[in-house]
Amino acid sequence: MKILNVSKIKTKALLLPIAIIVIGIVMLFVNKGFNFDIEFMGGIRMEVAMDDVNTSEIKEYLEKETGVNPIIVQTTSSGVSIKTQPVEEEVKNKIFEKLQEKYSLEENALLSTNSASASFGKQVQTKTVLYTLIAILCILAYIAIRFEWRSAITAIAALVVNILVMMAVYAIFRIPLNTTFIAAMLTVVGYSINDTIVMFDRIRENMRGYNPRKNGKVSDVVDKSITECMGRTLCTSITTLITIVLLYFIGVTAVKEFALPLIIGITCGTFTSVFVATPFWGAWKDAEYEAKAIRK
Repeated sequence: MKILNVSKIKTKALLLPIAIIVIGIVMLFVNKGFNFDIEFMGGIRMEVAMDDVNTSEIKEYLEKETGVNPIIVQTTSSGVSIKTQPVEEEVKNKIFEKLQEKYSLEENALLSTNSASASFGKQVQTKTVLYTLIAILCILAYIAIRFEWRSAITAIAALVVNILVMMAVYAIFRIPLNTTFIAAMLTVVGYSINDTIVMFDRIRENMRGYNPRKNGKVSDVVDKSITECMGRTLCTSITTLITIVLLYFIGVTAVKEFALPLIIGITCGTFTSVFVATPFWGAWKDAEYEAKAIRK
């Protein structure tokens, strides 16, 4: 079996996610922040029963007729979901009235109307950051206990890269950030860490009885372990992605909102498990052994 020389290209491979993150940061400044949904910024959400809708047409029509901008229009299983920034009661009524005029809707076509205040949105943002940090700290402690602290740090570094890439893609394409994204992000956190742990397990098995004088560099053991795990990693990721991609193309908007960050996160998570977490850990261990040899 030909050993993949991942350790030698790890720095070059890391340039790809770094480039995406940098572009995302630039777009954040250009667009003055993320495109937050009403769960974060506050606003209203209307559920309207409509058939054969064109969301772009509805969006342009409502923005022109009501003066509210932006208006987010998405398909649902029962019709469309219309989201706006916080507006007065008469403006909210006007939105539905304009829909009635253009599409000949009955009064009962308005299925529901929900409002969220800006203060509620800030609470959601605060809790999102808090719970994400708690999850990362728990993962850090678990990996440090099961393996060692260097493994925990490189695994978390790969995880942070993964999260930043997901957020960068949302910043670049101005995709609305909502609580569904947070749920998907936490799902990806668990998925990508599991992949990294599998690789660390294989490295630990191959490191038994390791002697730097006899067995060469730790990076060589890492490359061997990655090669042995590559088939399993690719099969797991590809089969998972096939299902999620199908859900994205055939699902309603709510399903797509969950599937899209999963697609981004699983793809990036597989990449960082192979090219970030394990090879950089190997380089760190090599530096440690070299430092010990110099001291002797």
